[in-house]
Amino acid sequence: MGGSRTSSGDRACDFDVIVVGAGFAGLYMIHKLRQMGMSVRAYEAADDVGGVWYWNRYPGARCDVESMQYSYGFSEELQQEWNWTERFAQQPEILAYIQHVADRFELRSAIQFKTRVEAASFDEPTASWTVTTDRGDRVTAPFLVMASGSLSTARLPDICGIEDFGGRFYHTGQWPAHKIDFSGRRVGVVGTGSSGVQAIPMIAREAEHVYVFQRTPNFVIPARNRPLDDEGQRKWKDRYPEHRARAKQVGTFYEFSDRSAMDVSEDERRAEYDRRWAEGGVNFVHSFKDIYLNEESNKTAADYVRERIRSIVNDPEVAEKLCPKDHPLGTKRICVGSDYYETYNRDNVTLIDLRSEPIDRILSGGVRTAAAVYAIDTLVFATGYDALTGALTAIDIRGRDGVALKDKWEHGPQNYLGLMTAGFPNMFIITGPGSPSVLVNMIVGIEQHVEWIADCIQHLRASGFDTIEAARTAEQDWVRHVNEEADKTLFPRANSWYIGANVPGKPRVFLPYTAGIGRYRKTCEDVAAAGYRGFVLGTAPAKQGRGDHQDRRQAVA
Repeated sequence: MGGSRTSSGDRACDFDVIVVGAGFAGLYMIHKLRQMGMSVRAYEAADDVGGVWYWNRYPGARCDVESMQYSYGFSEELQQEWNWTERFAQQPEILAYIQHVADRFELRSAIQFKTRVEAASFDEPTASWTVTTDRGDRVTAPFLVMASGSLSTARLPDICGIEDFGGRFYHTGQWPAHKIDFSGRRVGVVGTGSSGVQAIPMIAREAEHVYVFQRTPNFVIPARNRPLDDEGQRKWKDRYPEHRARAKQVGTFYEFSDRSAMDVSEDERRAEYDRRWAEGGVNFVHSFKDIYLNEESNKTAADYVRERIRSIVNDPEVAEKLCPKDHPLGTKRICVGSDYYETYNRDNVTLIDLRSEPIDRILSGGVRTAAAVYAIDTLVFATGYDALTGALTAIDIRGRDGVALKDKWEHGPQNYLGLMTAGFPNMFIITGPGSPSVLVNMIVGIEQHVEWIADCIQHLRASGFDTIEAARTAEQDWVRHVNEEADKTLFPRANSWYIGANVPGKPRVFLPYTAGIGRYRKTCEDVAAAGYRGFVLGTAPAKQGRGDHQDRRQAVA
């Protein structure tokens, strides 16, 4: 196996910890555990590191968090030596950065690539996990860390006839590594979320014609991307300790406002929106402090963007189709794009509004809607993911008494702090449901989770405990708290992937934690400081009845 043998109960395990995934979360988890002297085996379905940035190679793919923030903060040497080229980095540059991290800290030796974890089961007598893969591996460890990603399970829409299509077929979340030439092609793009917004303008520059099948119009803020100069990077790097400390409290930091949109005059609001629009990026939604909280304030921002759409798009009918009207601005993930609305002024781009003209079926040579047949030889699905829970429930994970995680979460994910779920001891989840995850800079959330998990494992080892799991009452209280916090905002007003609305049959439960990473971090720190309040700590049954280990099981109230 290549790992040291470690003991759990009376069972010799292959590794101390098994990690699923080798993206940003998996790599830092490996590094942190190795620093603790623990043996680790990670499994990664791809043939290299990168996670979502390995698979998302579609044209125009880039991050909507500024490069200088979208990076690890755990190593001063790393953050000083790496230089970014753009304000918002493109996928190849982000992947190169992740690969650099894997090489710099010699992490690849802990990872088995081209291997998908199919099942994981908890053995109660020995308090250990057995993991099986699609390559026939069967390995054991006391601890299992799911670093499988919040946005890693790509999904296709339920459209009749997809299997009949005879042309080229792509999903933005599973894009080939080689460049796709769209020259002379008639391309149909289904979906206008973040990946569609980025890909459509790039494809339109090459293709003979692009048919955009829009399910839901989204608010798109211009990126205003630009190169980064050496002087600007140096000034940022000189203040990295200050920046990282602030990020721990706010996640991604923007120019946050302390004013309500209702407390200023119409002219002042307009001037502020003009300034933020010119600057570009997600910063726009922080023009005023209550855009996510107050419907009237939100409407002023939404009306502004709709006005911009109408001024950019030449055809009034097309412009109106592109104007979101069924959800408050920002309650679906805000999109950041370059020349997105301008693309609809091109002669080779046609917008099909699926609300008025739904797709009937996919044909071998095109798409038939309720109104017409569109001849298409290439289909691109920008239809997103089974977010936050999909990568977990896709694996046959079984805890105490053989209970499947998928069955436990049948009516929505139940967990404590987003980190652990009752009945699944020693299984940790990084940036899953119930944590800030996708609502903050993911790397800030990842580092907080990895460090908390590492400290927790260290505490167990120092205290002589073998297991930790969420108490059911604490889990119930946390799920209630997550939903109460979401209900204080406008987020639940949208049928978004934040509530699983993009997956037919998925429970409509608000998934991420909206109260902010600063408050969340403080809660996690307080729980740990109180001896892991809300968790149950115990010893393996195989050890019980032997001296000082006898029947040790502690529920921390």
